[in-house]
Amino acid sequence: MVHNRLKEIFARGGAALGTFVNWDVPDVVEIMAIAGFDFVVLDNEHGPLTHASSQDLIRAAELRGITPIVRVPNAFESTILHVLDVGAHGIQVPQVNDAETARAIVGRAKYKPEGLRGVAFPRSSDFGLADISTYFAHENAQVMVVCHCENTACLENLDAICQVPGIDVIFLGPYDMSQSMGITGQVGHPRIQEAARKVADTAKKYGKAAGIFAGSGEAAREFAQQGFQYVTVGTDALFLGAKCKQVVEAFKK
Repeated sequence: MVHNRLKEIFARGGAALGTFVNWDVPDVVEIMAIAGFDFVVLDNEHGPLTHASSQDLIRAAELRGITPIVRVPNAFESTILHVLDVGAHGIQVPQVNDAETARAIVGRAKYKPEGLRGVAFPRSSDFGLADISTYFAHENAQVMVVCHCENTACLENLDAICQVPGIDVIFLGPYDMSQSMGITGQVGHPRIQEAARKVADTAKKYGKAAGIFAGSGEAAREFAQQGFQYVTVGTDALFLGAKCKQVVEAFKK
């Protein structure tokens, strides 16, 4: 069954460092764990991953002691059900712009009495071998719900979204937010910095963790010092691309 280490980190008041994984290669997840990341976000929104291909990546994460969160492409009931049933320790949902959507997401991610998640005995229940008398409450407690704040509409409704029970993290997506603000790609813009402060302050006010995407390890550390607890930096593709470019440029000099 799911054992979500991120929730333990947050309960201690700590910050966790993660990265996005776009490739269907379990070795990549293992490398991220060995390198020292606390969690990976398996990206089913951008790239070729699906709930089916994510299952082996989740296994790799669990094998190496790193928390697997799945970024789903939408908030559909079937989408959320599939990734949780194959063992995701949490879901990261794009474009959560109002409290109604947030409540619906929680309802699809949790079993009764907190929600109406469909009941079966898939991988998340150890293929039906888990103690069913405790499984449902355990899953409700362990599964993490991360809401993307990547639209100005979300900022306007942030207080109401943060008051929804069952939401664990409010995650600022700076690039999508910059696009929503009409300043596409300008993630260092004062308006994005203001949005980050609002997410951090509002999340803390309601007992939620704040999350954000950082462009470097140094930036990630600064965000953690500002109160962000769920901090991501880079992607598998970006890391490899940057290293390859560095090697080639060194050779050509």
